[in-house]
Amino acid sequence: MNLLRWERPLGIRVGFTLPALVALLPVLCALPDRAWAQEVVVATVNNGHMLTLQKLTPHFEQAHPGVRIRWVTLEEDLLRQQVTRDVATKAGRFDVLTVGGYEAQVWSGRGWLRPLKPSAAYQVDDLLPPIRQALTHQGQLYALPFYGESTMTLVRRDLLKQAGIQLPAQPTWEQVAQAARKLHDPAKGQYGICLRGKPGWGQNLSLLTTIANTHGGQWFDMNWRPQLQSPAWRQALTMYASLLREAGPPGAVANGYNENLALFSAGRCAIWIDATVAGAFVNRPAESQVVDRVAFLQAPVASTPKGARWLWSWSLAIPTGSRQPAAAQAFIEWATSREYTELVARDVGWHAVPGGTRQSTYAAPPFRRANPHAEVELQAILSADQDHPTLPPSPYVGIQWVGIPEFQAIGTAVAQEVARVLAPRPPSIDEVLSRAQRLTERKVREAGYLKR
Repeated sequence: MNLLRWERPLGIRVGFTLPALVALLPVLCALPDRAWAQEVVVATVNNGHMLTLQKLTPHFEQAHPGVRIRWVTLEEDLLRQQVTRDVATKAGRFDVLTVGGYEAQVWSGRGWLRPLKPSAAYQVDDLLPPIRQALTHQGQLYALPFYGESTMTLVRRDLLKQAGIQLPAQPTWEQVAQAARKLHDPAKGQYGICLRGKPGWGQNLSLLTTIANTHGGQWFDMNWRPQLQSPAWRQALTMYASLLREAGPPGAVANGYNENLALFSAGRCAIWIDATVAGAFVNRPAESQVVDRVAFLQAPVASTPKGARWLWSWSLAIPTGSRQPAAAQAFIEWATSREYTELVARDVGWHAVPGGTRQSTYAAPPFRRANPHAEVELQAILSADQDHPTLPPSPYVGIQWVGIPEFQAIGTAVAQEVARVLAPRPPSIDEVLSRAQRLTERKVREAGYLKR
């Protein structure tokens, strides 16, 4: 009888007959990489900077031959659903999560994320202070920023010039609305403005909250009474709805960041208000038809600059259920390090370097030359204050979100209500805000925030 001996890397010796081994080959080939190496499973969002990271990950694997990275790439809202389920149940499906400031604040308080102590070589003090603070809970870092962002106004300066329109470095919402309506020309496939319409607490509601903030609004007063029926929210939602209905693209309710980026890059939007990270993509010749025709302005304001710009960073964190925490930390330190910045600059170009995280990045002249939005982005991030996000005092942290565990459910439900204003036969603004107020009040009352 022919007897083969097969030795796995773990040193276990097993005897097989030749026919048995042949029969087992399909099974052996299907075994997960975890049988041969440490597999770090990363859950991430499907945007440009993250896709670049995936392409460059072999550099990390070559330097760490015992570690392999497996990616699970999801659309933003689906990512939030899946990683929330995973950390809440400690299922251990993922070793690295792509999170933002909301999750860093709330999930760390629930014991869902591992505290991080980066090595001295990581240079924590190089991180932009607002970004670092956003990922810190009770003095401890719980995530490392891959890229950071605020909000800004992108405008087609060639179209403004043709129409004889001038906008200041920090326009008002009224100025933006007037310009958008004047530039709206759907017969030519040109829409006056693109805004997030897709329902989600990180989609349409993030933008709408900043609009309400700058009109003097807030989510809750100091007694945790919802303020969604205030004049500020009514003004914000009325303007948002009318702008998209009168000067926006058709089907705006389906458009989030990625969809609007595609529209703007194709020359279909005259004005776009969204994340500052967009500036890194609209000037890439291979991806954009509006290269060198875009001006970058600060996010619009109304009665107050408070909360007019959001603060966010897509960051990498380790759930407490991770099965490979040491390898996961090595990976996230590498992916958010100055070393990675230099790798992207060398292999892809300075235009592809993630911004919004490190002071050294903005100090590099090649980065500023390749990213004409860099100064606007840096000013917006440094002026964002998530600890004091609104003109009236508020009991919460967070600019475009509220730092309580219940907000994810509240925000999701309110976002669905907001999306109704873009329906073919929309309800009244007052009806939408009344329903949003009731469901929010019910949630905070059930959670014990609202006592009466």
